[in-house]
Amino acid sequence: MSKINIIPLGGVQEVGKNLYVIEIDNNSFIVDVGLKYPSSDLRGIDCIINDTSYIEANIHRFRAIFLTNASNTALGGVSFLVKNYRIKVYASKFTIKVLKAILLEDGIENPDELLVEIDAKNPVSYDSVVIRPFEVPYSLPESFGYSFKTNDGYFIFALDYNFDQNSKINYSYMYRELAVFAKDGVTALITSSLGAINVSSRGTILELSLRIKNIMAGTNGRIIASVNAKDIKWLQNLCDVAIEYNRKIAIIGRKNQKLISVAMDMGYLKIPEESFVNLRYITENSSNDISDLLVIVPGERNETFNMLRRMAKGTDRLIHINENDTILLLNKAEIGTERLEAKTLDSLYKATSNIKTFNEALLPDSEANREEIKQMINILKPKYLIPVLGEYRHQYSFKNAAKSLDFKDDMIIIPDNGDVLSFVNGIYRGSKASVTNGEILIDGKAIDDVADVVIKDREVLAQDGLIIISANINPRQKQVICGPEVVTRGFIFIKDNIEVIETIKQIFNDVSKNYLSQKFVNWIDYKNGVKEAVAKYIYKEIKRTPIIVPVLISVEGYNK
Repeated sequence: MSKINIIPLGGVQEVGKNLYVIEIDNNSFIVDVGLKYPSSDLRGIDCIINDTSYIEANIHRFRAIFLTNASNTALGGVSFLVKNYRIKVYASKFTIKVLKAILLEDGIENPDELLVEIDAKNPVSYDSVVIRPFEVPYSLPESFGYSFKTNDGYFIFALDYNFDQNSKINYSYMYRELAVFAKDGVTALITSSLGAINVSSRGTILELSLRIKNIMAGTNGRIIASVNAKDIKWLQNLCDVAIEYNRKIAIIGRKNQKLISVAMDMGYLKIPEESFVNLRYITENSSNDISDLLVIVPGERNETFNMLRRMAKGTDRLIHINENDTILLLNKAEIGTERLEAKTLDSLYKATSNIKTFNEALLPDSEANREEIKQMINILKPKYLIPVLGEYRHQYSFKNAAKSLDFKDDMIIIPDNGDVLSFVNGIYRGSKASVTNGEILIDGKAIDDVADVVIKDREVLAQDGLIIISANINPRQKQVICGPEVVTRGFIFIKDNIEVIETIKQIFNDVSKNYLSQKFVNWIDYKNGVKEAVAKYIYKEIKRTPIIVPVLISVEGYNK
């Protein structure tokens, strides 16, 4: 009896954090280990990765990781997994080069031992399982889908892809590969649902390029353009237009420098050396205000908006937007970033009125739309469909699209993260279990999860501020030797609220008399007593709940 499980640990009913496990008898494999960008309520969090407890508990069964492309949603979480468990990683040459740069920056030793370049002509075998990559058209070079050939037919992962006819991949070779899979029998297609709600046809680069040319022809000052970092093809097109109009080009954004650098090194992004400019930090003698400069701001999700807001507010280290600048917004607002886009536009209009927005139908779209999803389904003719990589509304739209192709409800599997989708002898037996899954919040280079209490503290700091009450205490003499001193941040302006500060000091002295009158000073209870008494007063008088930090310094050797 053959048993195969598909387990999405991330990337289902959410956007990002893609991680899919396929278990084939005694062998387990991973497709993508991505990250997700945080929402605005997760203050100070850089990214979110998957809880990989299930993988770690069964690490002896995991043979390899297969990456579909070089986006952060596909490979951004690899460092955190391979740091402790050195699993082999297979991907295209381009994806491997980007990943290697990330691993080196993250301090992963000897990454070459883990990384294996593969191509569509060379499958990988583990026991009776054959894994064959196949090239798919996408906005990033050398993007792959993967077929897992089993005794029960093919299990196909076609995650990020589209059928953009502007792609320069060998379509005939890809179609031949897909036709072979279909002929031998596809048991399940695991594929993106993100574009299923998009029923419009794909725009052409030509029309958008003509509009950009008209803007560049009629603009004398600096041009700042935001683009999706994943769309290398459009990035090249934008650079070509700039070169045609004799503009210098600067590309900024530290997080995407590795992706851009690899694309330039491998010839996927070609910018003449004489046209490329490396900007220096703004100083009194240098403002980077070059009239014939095109500044490209690449990013994923909220990155471009955050950078543009800093530029508009004059806090960026490289670019300060002024009234002579022209802004081109060439990236679509992705799910969850609509409010940030609105705030960014507001900030930009305060700095300059020369802002160019475009109809979304014209802007590049990386994901397969509804008709392209149906095209993939029709080519492969799978027995079962598993829509992933999208929120529930995308999965629902995917289901409706599939039903228009005569797929029945029991042939369309709508999973959630952690579900164990079980196939026995090629027949779907349902999801009768769920494994540990969840999110780990990453702040800076920290590997450990940022606890909920830390996030709560950051919310309180942002909303209600901080009060620090410091004093020197002689526990032997049972006296407050110096203080208390009260310092606030983000709470009140001290000079206008002297009465409040004096009351806090009096409360501290009253609490101190109680604890210092005891035989021994219990410092923990002493601090908690100060916090509770001050917090009670502040909430009663001001209706706010700031973080209160008593700093009690023992000075036993002090003689008054």
